[in-house]
Amino acid sequence: MEGRIFALAVLCLVLSSVRALEVTIPKKSYEFARGDNITLPCSFKSKLASPSLVIITWSAEAPAADVAETLILSYYSDSKVTDIKSMYEGRVSLDVDTRAGKANLILSSITLVDNKVFECRVLIPTDDEGTPAATVRLVVLVAPSTPICKLQGKAEYGQNINLTCLSEEGSPTPTYKWESTDVRSMPRAAPNPRTTDNGGILSMYNITKDTSGYFTCTSTNKIRSAKCNITLAVMPPSIAFGSTAIIAIVVAVVAFIALIVIVYCCCRHRRKKREEEEYAMGAPAEEFHDKEPARNGDRRPAGREEDRRVDREPVKDRRRPDNDERQSDYDDRRSDYDDRRSDYDDRRSDYDDRRSDYNDRRDRYSDRHDERHDDERSTNGSRDRRDDDDRYDEPYDDRPPVPKNKPLRKEYDD
Repeated sequence: MEGRIFALAVLCLVLSSVRALEVTIPKKSYEFARGDNITLPCSFKSKLASPSLVIITWSAEAPAADVAETLILSYYSDSKVTDIKSMYEGRVSLDVDTRAGKANLILSSITLVDNKVFECRVLIPTDDEGTPAATVRLVVLVAPSTPICKLQGKAEYGQNINLTCLSEEGSPTPTYKWESTDVRSMPRAAPNPRTTDNGGILSMYNITKDTSGYFTCTSTNKIRSAKCNITLAVMPPSIAFGSTAIIAIVVAVVAFIALIVIVYCCCRHRRKKREEEEYAMGAPAEEFHDKEPARNGDRRPAGREEDRRVDREPVKDRRRPDNDERQSDYDDRRSDYDDRRSDYDDRRSDYDDRRSDYNDRRDRYSDRHDERHDDERSTNGSRDRRDDDDRYDEPYDDRPPVPKNKPLRKEYDD
């Protein structure tokens, strides 16, 4: 008797559970590639054959733990109105049939933002027992972006360093794997016991020269994989410092040589430009003068450099309109030359006057000399006595007599 009563109770419980509301989703998760248009299925069963009101809602998990779920849409069967929230407008719709128990969510152009958990909930008055909601995980597949490899620390003997590898994008989250070869591009025999690899961070402790080589990181998920490389050269601290000092010295020497070359080129250019300007302006006329006899106490040669002259005509045909200042300078030098020429003419005229005075005195001396000889000849009556008396050869002045062996003065001719 008791067994029959227990079986009857179990049967009533099963029948009551079948007649309760039940919301189901076929799978716990769905995977789609980024940018696809997808449908998340949802079905429900009610104990009521034709419920007068059915309310269907879809929501997504909150981006943070302290924030409530984000409501996507609400559907009301009595008015057949679907209320979609503004942030999902244009890319969300509902495929609903209350008689068939269908409430599918349609999403367009999914992105990484949609990589979350969604909930389908059904509310029916007088049928609030059972399972009114179901959840599903949407996985948006994104291939990992090219990872970035970096070195953290100093690659010197005895140091601890980290090699990091990270892809900015990737769904599901990529996994990372490091591989290395030595400096001869030969695979390493076994992992270094002083090395750990965790989440894309390769940590190496107390590195040595043998740690040097080529390291490759591979980022992989369900879509595909991507790689990055980094070269590690471990050096002693002294070598690293010496290399820096050598580089600094080489740079300084190169800069000094470049400065010398630039200065030389500038000087050469200025010199060439000045020569071109002098050539275009015309060379100044040189002066040549006749020689003058050297004066007492003057040790310079009788002919002076400024007494020579060469007449040159200024180069006018080569003058350009922009050479006014150089032409003015040339005119000033020409005027100075004319002044020196005039001074030379004055000295020449003075020299001619002294020469003329000398000739006049010579003529007077000859006349007196002839008169004296005539007087002696008339007094003595003999020519022989005049020949024996040499004192009459003295000039008619107070100067001492001229010795017999002294040569006669050279006569100056005009």
